[in-house]
Amino acid sequence: MDITGRRLIVKALQEEGVETVFAYPGGMVTDILDELYKTDAIDLVLPRHEQGLIHEAEGYAKSSGRVGVCIVTSGPGATNIMTGLADAHYDSIPLVCITGQVPLGLIGNDAFQEVDIVGMTRSITKYGVTVQSRKDLGRILKMAFHIARTGRPGPVLVDIPKDIQTSPGPDEYPASVSIRGYKPNESVHIGQLKKGYKLLKTAKRPLFLLGGGIHISGANTRMQELVERTKIPVVTTIMGKGALPTDHPYYIGNSGMHGKYAANIAVSQCDVLFSIGTRFNDRITGDLNEFAPKAKIVHVDIDTASISRNVVVDVPIVADAGLAIEKLLEWAEPKKTEKWMAQIAEWDKENPLEMRRNKGMTPQMIMEGINEAFEEGIILTDVGQHQMWAAQYIELNEKKQYITSGGLGTMGFGFPAAVGAKIANPGKPVICITGDGGFQMNIQEMATSMVQEAPVIVCLLNNYYLGMVRQMQQLWYGKRYEATCLRKRKGCPRDCKGPNENCPPYTPDFVKLAESYGAKGIRVSREEDIAPALEAAKAGNVTTVIEFMIATEEIVLPMVKGGNPMSEMILSK
Repeated sequence: MDITGRRLIVKALQEEGVETVFAYPGGMVTDILDELYKTDAIDLVLPRHEQGLIHEAEGYAKSSGRVGVCIVTSGPGATNIMTGLADAHYDSIPLVCITGQVPLGLIGNDAFQEVDIVGMTRSITKYGVTVQSRKDLGRILKMAFHIARTGRPGPVLVDIPKDIQTSPGPDEYPASVSIRGYKPNESVHIGQLKKGYKLLKTAKRPLFLLGGGIHISGANTRMQELVERTKIPVVTTIMGKGALPTDHPYYIGNSGMHGKYAANIAVSQCDVLFSIGTRFNDRITGDLNEFAPKAKIVHVDIDTASISRNVVVDVPIVADAGLAIEKLLEWAEPKKTEKWMAQIAEWDKENPLEMRRNKGMTPQMIMEGINEAFEEGIILTDVGQHQMWAAQYIELNEKKQYITSGGLGTMGFGFPAAVGAKIANPGKPVICITGDGGFQMNIQEMATSMVQEAPVIVCLLNNYYLGMVRQMQQLWYGKRYEATCLRKRKGCPRDCKGPNENCPPYTPDFVKLAESYGAKGIRVSREEDIAPALEAAKAGNVTTVIEFMIATEEIVLPMVKGGNPMSEMILSK
């Protein structure tokens, strides 16, 4: 029996078990939305901007393990999701994004709201295609979901012309699909893994470096068992934070540009670095010539292209992290690492991760308040100084999940992603840690949070500045705070060196803005008010913005200047 393309699209979503779709209307997707109107099986979320929409789909996917689904119209609707596609691509988040397109006969004629979205996004999607024939629609949609969720997950874009949506064609939706040239690795090369494990066995200063691949493969529990059997210490990337509980005796901390002193020194001094599920980007390695200079490096990753791309490794292993860890558990034996652990503890004692406590409220105090207030939940961050403070001080265990924008570092990610996570997990507390700059980038999604009855607790750290760039200006640009002060007005002096008594008020008033959406707003300026504010937010079943007023001069330490060795850390102002 023949059915329209739009009916087949909805059938495909149902066959794939899709329960939630994030969609924004427009002329080239009205037929799809009209078909969705006819079913109660799929919940349609209407965000307030397409960039907010795709970040919500990311938060939904990342927190639930399901594929996030987006529908946007052609032209500006499609181009508005490009940042989110890139973000999902770098952080391996499975998305299927359906874009409307002008009818086939108009493609290439500069029709109204026509763009070559597949061409534009080719480098930031796992797969992208414009459907050219109605008979291919079902197979292409099946391919999209298969590619998005298998291997290294990622975003897939399916561009569907309007006439394909309305044309009749086969009603079959395939149960499976075979794709020539796409064969995700589903095994472990035992010979290579044995080579890597042999290095671990003979090492005197072994170290695990764990990335986001641990979370993606769901290997956290098995990884903890491997660590406890081998007694080998662990450092993580920001995306790998939580791979081991942060209070675990063998967990040192995050490594990298804002990593813990002991973690970075351990990387520079280890003799075997066994890395699992990380891409070795520049925020982790710094100067490539000085990265883990004394170590043999083993690299386990599901993506062949990620191995030896940045850091040339001694033992490459293409494998899913979970499968590799399962096999390592069969061989695992305890190592004598007491001296190595004692040395790491000494480094930690020399330069502990700690902010001053004698001059009012600090970001560390806020993070400690969040740790105390929430025994479980999903914690998301935006991008900036607050992200690094969260990575340093937030405590994680099996009851807490940590989500952030790692590879692309997308300001504006945090709050909409938190809304998406809450929609996927209505029974869990969802906490968004953000800054005054990043929050404003997608602040319109406050409306989405309210109308979807998806309450999020927003912990907004306000220092009046775009803090991460301001920090660089303070350290290396002679305190020339160009384009970073968010209070600056046209009448302000051009050579301002920082806050003073003549500064104008901040725009907007976040408390009043929250209230204008029907949300709750709380402003906190003192340490003793942190806990009561968090408890008030927990008690109310409504989105709450807690604005924490922090000092402008607070900077994230340790810090490594871009391109320098990770052992060359700035430890104090």
